Amino acid sequence: MNADKSGLHLIKLSVGTGSVEGLADWQASRRDYWKAVEGRAIARHITRMTPRRGEEILAGGGSIYWVVKGFVQARQRILAFEPAPGAGGRPSCAILLDDALVRVVPRAHRPLQGWRYLRAEDAPADLPPGLDAEGDALPPRLAAELGELGLL
Repeated sequence: MNADKSGLHLIKLSVGTGSVEGLADWQASRRDYWKAVEGRAIARHITRMTPRRGEEILAGGGSIYWVVKGFVQARQRILAFEPAPGAGGRPSCAILLDDALVRVVPRAHRPLQGWRYLRAEDAPADLPPGLDAEGDALPPRLAAELGELGLL
C-alpha cells in the first residue's frame, strides 16, 4: 500500500545503520527495551523537538521516511507523538511508529540534521510488491537510476 499522497510526512537520517534490515534490527532491540521499561513494545524515535505540524501529519496518515546510506529507502507510518524524557532530563518527543518498514523506490538524499517535513507529492513511491522481499531488493543506486528513468 502506498503512503497517502494528500498528507504530510517527515524525513530523517537513520544514523548508524547500514541497511533497512539494520534499522529493523535496531528498532526490534529498542522495542524490547521499551517493553521492559513501560510495558509497551512499540517502535519509536526520540527527538528533541515536537513537530509543530504533528496534527497535520497524523490526520493525513503521515510516515517517517528513512535515509539510509545516502538514499531514502523505507518509510514507517507515524502513529502518535508523545512527550518523552530526553537527555539530561530535557523534554523531548517520542514519535511512535508502526512496526512495518515499507521499502520505497530509493532516492538519493544528502545528509540532514534532525528531521524535515516532506510533502506527500515529493515522497518516493512504495516499491512494487515482490521487489521488497528479503534478498530481492535492488541495490539503492540501481533502483534510484531505474526510478529516474521511469522504469520503477
